[in-house]
Amino acid sequence: MWKIFGKSNVNSNNAKRGVDDTHLIDLRDIKKVYKTEAGDFMALKGINLSIDRGEFVGIVGKSGCGKSTLVNMITGIDHPSNGEVYVNDSAIHHLDEDRMAAWRGVSMGVVFQFFQLLPTLTVIENVMLPMDFCNKYTRRERRERAMYLLNLMEVTEQAKKLPTMLSGGQQQRVAIARALANDPPIIVADEPTGNLDSKTAEAVFNLFESLVNQGKTFVMVTHDAEMARRMNRVISMTDGQIVSDFIRNPARTTNPATVAPPKALSVAPGAPVHAEGAFNA
Repeated sequence: MWKIFGKSNVNSNNAKRGVDDTHLIDLRDIKKVYKTEAGDFMALKGINLSIDRGEFVGIVGKSGCGKSTLVNMITGIDHPSNGEVYVNDSAIHHLDEDRMAAWRGVSMGVVFQFFQLLPTLTVIENVMLPMDFCNKYTRRERRERAMYLLNLMEVTEQAKKLPTMLSGGQQQRVAIARALANDPPIIVADEPTGNLDSKTAEAVFNLFESLVNQGKTFVMVTHDAEMARRMNRVISMTDGQIVSDFIRNPARTTNPATVAPPKALSVAPGAPVHAEGAFNA
């Protein structure tokens, strides 16, 4: 059986650098300045933020408030101008681009608003790509795992097609499968339902909830107030600063090892999978 939902890999090195080992993500006094023709623009103004394992965190705020810049700090897609970023026991603000790419491949799953699937690769090749890059599993195992994840997303029939032949909802399901390829402890999504119809967006969100219920840490930028109300923690931003941090259900942030995975997600590759709230359209 494939392990789809694993535990984070935080170790005692946290104690050496003074980071509480209950925190999977720890941002310290993060500032981000962009150079523009009009002068310096400070997108983040001294952000301090800790996120624990198993949390479902929504980041909300008006366009231009710094939401995407903040998640780019967490994913390592961008670097802070000042401050420290610790994610999954790695000081990612010290990593160069090559080491960052290798770290991200095993520590982080990223889901983009516009899918970001490679158009010249088939669906299954897109899902296998993170495994190929990190040299995880044998070639046969990569293909089997990719098919298992596509089955989980209910798009196995699209495996040999190019992404341009799929609907937006189908492409987003493939993008989620790709994000899960290396079983990362953290999933980060930037407006992942923004280009989907309401029915498909609801199905995608239900799947995200099932991932959190199994111990994944999920950070999601959203403009959807209804979805934000369903998350256990909501961070509001204005002008590059966090103005509120509301935890709705602290009990949700338990040790993921104590969370029992739904039986429907613990099947062998090729078996029918129907996770609670998964895609039925």
